[in-house]
Order: sequence, then C-alpha cells, then structure tokens
Amino acid sequence: MRVRLVVTFVLVALLSAVTATALAYRDARTAVLQRTQNTAVDDLRERVATVAAGFDMPPDQRSLSRFAAEVSEGLGARIVVARHQDLTAVSDTYADTEGRITAELRAAVRAGDGTRFQRVEWRGEPYLVVGTPVTYADGDRRTSGLEVFAITDLAAERDDTAALLDSVQEGIVPVVMAAALLALLAAGTVLRPVRKLGRATRELAAGDLGSRVVVRGHDELADLARTFNETAGALQSSDAELRAQEAKARRFVADVSHELRTPLAAMAMVATVLEEDADQLPSDAARAARTVGAETARLSRLVEDLMEISRFDAGAARLNASETDLADTVRASLALRGWTDRVTLDLPEGVRAVVDRRRVDVIVANLVGNALRHGAPPVTVTLAVVGGGGAPGVGEGGDRVVLEVADRGPGLPPEARERVFDRFYKADEARTRTTTAATATATGPAATATGPAAPDGGPAPDGGPGLGGGPGPGAGLDGGQGSGLGMAIALENARLHGGTIEVEAQRPGGGAAFTLLLPLRRTDGEGEE
Repeated sequence: MRVRLVVTFVLVALLSAVTATALAYRDARTAVLQRTQNTAVDDLRERVATVAAGFDMPPDQRSLSRFAAEVSEGLGARIVVARHQDLTAVSDTYADTEGRITAELRAAVRAGDGTRFQRVEWRGEPYLVVGTPVTYADGDRRTSGLEVFAITDLAAERDDTAALLDSVQEGIVPVVMAAALLALLAAGTVLRPVRKLGRATRELAAGDLGSRVVVRGHDELADLARTFNETAGALQSSDAELRAQEAKARRFVADVSHELRTPLAAMAMVATVLEEDADQLPSDAARAARTVGAETARLSRLVEDLMEISRFDAGAARLNASETDLADTVRASLALRGWTDRVTLDLPEGVRAVVDRRRVDVIVANLVGNALRHGAPPVTVTLAVVGGGGAPGVGEGGDRVVLEVADRGPGLPPEARERVFDRFYKADEARTRTTTAATATATGPAATATGPAAPDGGPAPDGGPGLGGGPGPGAGLDGGQGSGLGMAIALENARLHGGTIEVEAQRPGGGAAFTLLLPLRRTDGEGEE
C-alpha cells in the first residue's frame, strides 16, 4: 500500500506537471500566434485600403507590380502577391509563392467574403498567409477582381514558444521529487487508520453489525471513522427495525386471512341468499339486498387484493409457472368475465411461454377491465413475440412476449400516467364509485359472482393454480373495479415474471395503451418460483 501511495503521488504530480506544461505551451503558442495573426490581418487590410484608393482598374502588369510593391513597403517588406484575373505580381520577384498560397485560400478570397488567413508549412518553415479581396468604394461594395495576399514568416514565434516550453519542462523534475517525499511522509499517518477502518468494514460486511472503530484526533480520517461508526449504528438499528416490521407484516397477513376471510365468506353466503329471493321482496328491500351483495363482493375483493399486496411486500409471492398457451389464457380470461364480444382480439396461435396462468389472468383482467370502463371502443388485445433482431410476430426468433391492450377513449391525463400503478390511486374516483353502485343495482343476483371464492375455488395463499377455480386477487369478474389496487397488483405480477407493464397515455389515434412485456421462457420442466 505504501508503494502504491508513493507511486500514485508521483504519477499525479507528473501528470499535473505535464498537463500544466502542455496547457502553458498551448496557451502561450495560441497567444503568440493570435497576436501575430491579428496584426497581420489588420495591417494588410489597412495598407490595401490606403494603396487601393489611388489605384486604377483594370490594371496592367506594371501597375499591378507597383501596387504589390507599395503594399509590401507598408507591411515591413513582407512578401505581397497581387492577382487580377490572369495577371499576377509579386513584391519580391525572387520569392517562390506558389507553394505557400494554397488553392483553398485563393478560393476563399475569390468568393469575396472578406479577409481570410491560413497557417502553412513550406520547406519545414511555418508561414502565415493572409488574403483579402479589393472591393469598390461604392455603396454595394462589389468586388473588383483584385486579390492581395501577404506572406508572414512565423519562425520567430515558433522559436519563442519552443523556448517557453523548455523553461517549463525544467520544473517538472523538482515537482516529482517533492511529490515522492510528501508521499512517504503521508503514508505513515494515512495508512494506519485506513487499515483499521478496512478491518471494521470487513467485519460489518460479514454480518457483525456491532463492529466499530476507535476515533482518535480531529482530522478527516477521524471524521471518516466517526461517520463509519454512526453509519454502522444506524444500520444496526435499521436492521432491527426491518426485522420487526417483517415479522409484523407476516403476522398481519395471517391475521387478515383469519379475521376477515371467514366472516366475509359468511356475509357473502347471506348476501347470496338475499339476492336469490330479491324478486320476492319489495322494490326498496330488493334494491338494498342487491346493493349489500355487490358491496360485500367488493369488500371481499378488496380483502383479497390487500392480502395479495401483503404477500408481495413480504416477499412471499411465488410463481406456479408452467408452459402455457398465452392465446388460450387470454381468451379464457375474457370469456370468464363475459368480455369476449366487447373486445377485438389479435391472438396468433402457438405463442407459448412459462408463466403462472392465474397471475397472467389477473393482469389481463385489470388491463382489459380498465380499457372497457374508462376507454371507448374498439378495445383491442394484441399478442406478439418480439426481440432477437426480428420483427413482431410468432416464432423462435423473439425473446419477449408483448401483450397490448388499447382503446380509443380520451387517454390518460399527464398526472395519471405517473401514478396509474400507485396503490389506491383512481384517475376518476367519482366515476368508478358511481359505476360500482349502478352495477350493484342493475345486475341483480349475478353481482354475487364477484364475491369471495369458495375455499376449493379461490387462489392458494402462495399464488396457487391457475384459472381452474376462479379469478385471483385484483381480478374479479369486473376486473378489480373499485379497489384501487388492481393495477398495482398487475404490475407486481408482471415483475414477478421478470417483466413489466408500459403505458402509452395518449396514442396518436386517440386512447391509451397498456403493454405487458414478459420474457419468453420455454422449458419442459415443472413450475418455478
């Protein structure tokens, strides 16, 4: 550890020094070149404006040469090239300018967009070439066709920046040596408490929540040790609290099952008897009997939903999975609730996956039930297999099952989209409660179909078998209407399969769409947890 610390200090110092050197060199070089560049551009522009004021157009070779010489005199004898159509004049007749004035720069100046410059390297030496078009002095500033280029030698600037770089590099060695010395001095004071803290951390990770570190001093390491002790104490308290809450949750599930299901089953039987004889009762008494039956059924569903949520919270929910034909499962779920004629189906055959049939029924019931209650026809249910690089369809190429439930209603408001899976959340609470009451009044004896399932038909406490006996929690024959827990249970069931439910609140054609995504697992084995 000591060696690594020393090496780290040295590397950091070396990297810092190199970075500082590079930045200093870059900034200095940029500043020098920028200053030279600005000076060259301003000088050329001013000198050309002065000389061109008395220059007659169009020029001949002699006048063009005289123009180039006059511009060069005002620029400190820099090489100046003047071009007009096929004529070219150079202030220094012995200078080779073809290799220093590039075709790109000529084209840019010829376009007449103002003064242009370019840094070039010619025969190993750097040069700055500035070009500008000469325009008429009239209002529209038309280009005259005369182009002027000035070539500036950058050798002096290159030498200045190289000298600066050499001077900065000389300071790197002392910086690295000082860093190594500081690393040796710091290693002794830093590593000792770090080792103690590491030992305590390993003990804490191993399950010893009572592990603590002795705090000495008031420096940062002492603060770290103090924070570790506070964190370990909070973790120990949280662990005890979580264990107590877990035990309470388990007791709560058992108490709810014992205290509520039995009396509710008795109430449901009494309500069933009353509803069967409702036609023989006065109208007010018949309406009351049917309302009691419907509300008893609703309360039974709510209790079942609460128990299911408690199982998820306690981590007691389990999958009773087997390879299932998903198209058959969806059809059976809709037929059980009398929704087949109200829904448009696109269910290709042969889509099989390892799922818990009862839990898939719960998901389908909630999604379709919500679409029927809150959306508008047509409500469509589409099944497909996607992923694996293939388009949606049926086959072995996909790796996910997609079940989409869509409607053509008003869609979901923005605030509802974020909370649609929250427990006890209802996007239209008044409408939901009114619909429940109306259904209770109108349906008569059939309303008792949503009551608690008999012990041999209801769901097993651990999420037992599928559709054989009846709908599970959150999936009454009305789709879990009114409990406010149906969508939360549907999402938990999807997650239990390793999937999820996505929401499209406002479809392009109107309405909302809920999409169930499940992994496409095929196996010949038995159910899995």
